[in-house]
Amino acid sequence: VLGRAWYNKFIILLRSMTMPQLMTKEEIHEFGLQILSRYLEANAYEIEMMHPNMQMFPHIIAKKNGQLVFIIAATDVYPNKGSFADSEKAALLENAAKFDAQAACAYLGIANAAGAKAKDKELCGKAYKDADVIIIGVGTPERRDGSANLDYVYGVCEQIAKSVEKDVVVVVKSTVPIGTNDEVERYLKNNVRDGININVASNPEFLAQGTAVRDTLYASRIVIGTECKEAEEVLLRMYEPLTKEPYNVPLLSTNRRSAEMIKYASNDFLALKISYINEIANLCEKLGANIEDVSKGMGFDSRIGNKFLNAGIGYGGSCFPKDTKALHYLSSQVGAELRTVKACIDVNESQKIKLYEKLLGDFGNLKGKNIAVLGLTFKPGTDDLREAPSIYNIELLLDAGAVIKAYDPISIESFKKRISYKLEDDGVVGSISYFTDIDSTIMNTDAVLIMTEWPMIKECDIARYEELMASPRIYDGRNCYKLSDVEKYNVYYDSVGRKTIDNCSKIKKKTRS
Repeated sequence: VLGRAWYNKFIILLRSMTMPQLMTKEEIHEFGLQILSRYLEANAYEIEMMHPNMQMFPHIIAKKNGQLVFIIAATDVYPNKGSFADSEKAALLENAAKFDAQAACAYLGIANAAGAKAKDKELCGKAYKDADVIIIGVGTPERRDGSANLDYVYGVCEQIAKSVEKDVVVVVKSTVPIGTNDEVERYLKNNVRDGININVASNPEFLAQGTAVRDTLYASRIVIGTECKEAEEVLLRMYEPLTKEPYNVPLLSTNRRSAEMIKYASNDFLALKISYINEIANLCEKLGANIEDVSKGMGFDSRIGNKFLNAGIGYGGSCFPKDTKALHYLSSQVGAELRTVKACIDVNESQKIKLYEKLLGDFGNLKGKNIAVLGLTFKPGTDDLREAPSIYNIELLLDAGAVIKAYDPISIESFKKRISYKLEDDGVVGSISYFTDIDSTIMNTDAVLIMTEWPMIKECDIARYEELMASPRIYDGRNCYKLSDVEKYNVYYDSVGRKTIDNCSKIKKKTRS
């Protein structure tokens, strides 16, 4: 059983690794169902119901020898995203079912407890009824004050308490504040019918978007947190295949609160590394050092390592922003404020708009300036726009009156919906249009902001900027190009933590056609 985030990550695996061309959402949906159907049939599963209509919440109930094995109740967790349904990524079950073929698996991708359709609840209830293990993998988005929103977790718990008919282990895989598993167990025990015992375990996931399948089969570690031997034995048995050849994943068994803390401490440490190297990069710009050489030199030290030392315009996505804020909020509430994490958050907020500040400093007035933005997602290999630097920079550019031309290989439609509120503001004087190729995006522009290091952007011939732009000024937030390559062209190139290349004096101002 896997959370919505799993499927978000796997869909990009299909796009970037399996398919030579990007697929439409309908094609991906159909492809995922084909893979799942093939797997179910090959392994003698009987499909009780399979509703492939994306608009009607697809459902799949699979049985083996008459016994319920798993159910997918697919809903759209991010309805304003409007792009993908969970069953598009159903190929994951080819691996998931192998992990614990005996347990009934309930897929818990619920948009929200209040809005979930009645038939979704009925289907989930049917899966919970005879389950040995139920894994909760719903989202825990941040609230305005930085705390974690646990409404979806408790929405699922309410369904579980009403539906289970025998003893069960409930595993919380969602990232939740320390102590949440205790509260979840207390809630379930108080609300389940008499005679049924529910044990709750913590089992945080350590997956990266775009590599979820690999990160599961060849994980850095498996962490389980339990308070009783019975629950520990169930999870040890469930994960036993992954601890053996060919996977050999290390497994740590601890108590629930320690497991919850391991997840937060891990994510926040990685975020700290990013903010730290970004601050070092900013200092490198002032002192004439090269951040790439500095990072490489640091990375040789095994105590530091070479991961998460790529300077840029900050982290985004669904994990680091909310997890840093949630842990800082929790630490403040108990009187042990994590000042390092607070500094990490502050640095990241300012780093996100670094390119805009450079652009404004160079131009002074951006009203009417034609600005290209290359990349909208927070990183390549995903369609995720959450906390993406592009959003913050484009909002500022719109306020400043810029004429924006935006490019992204997969997230244009999602971004339109995300930024629509801004365009409805009467005070906004700028405008934005969208393009599906880089050449059209940069044509006749005064400056380019690179927000995401998509392969097609990194592979773009630098000569194209010189040839197509009205004024070839490149502000690279992801250090996509080697300085030695850029120096060959008549462009202005300002990246992060490296020297600025200014060959614009060789350029005659072009007239826009």
